[in-house]
Amino acid sequence: MSGRKRAVVRYAGRVQGVGFRYTVVHVAKDYPVSGFVQNEMDGSVRICVEGEEGEILRFIQAVKQSPVGRFIFNESIQWGGATGEYRDFTVRYG
Repeated sequence: MSGRKRAVVRYAGRVQGVGFRYTVVHVAKDYPVSGFVQNEMDGSVRICVEGEEGEILRFIQAVKQSPVGRFIFNESIQWGGATGEYRDFTVRYG
C-alpha cells in the first residue's frame, strides 16, 4: 500500500439533487480508486478517495469536467495516508 494516499474532497455549490453522487461513482469506474461519495447535512458533498496520488488527481479533475462540474462553486482537499478499507467506489448514505 506504499505510495497510496487518501484525499477527502468537499464540494460546495448546488451539488445535491442534481445527480452528483451517481455521476461521481460513474466517473470513478474509469480510475483505479476506491472510496465513497456522500451528501453532507450542510448541503455539500464529500468524497473520500484512495489510490495513487496521480490517479486521485486525475479522478478529481474528471469530476470537475463531468456534467455536474458546473454545479461546483468551491472545492477543498485534505490529504492523508490510505487505510485500504475500501474495495470499490460507492455512494454512502446517512
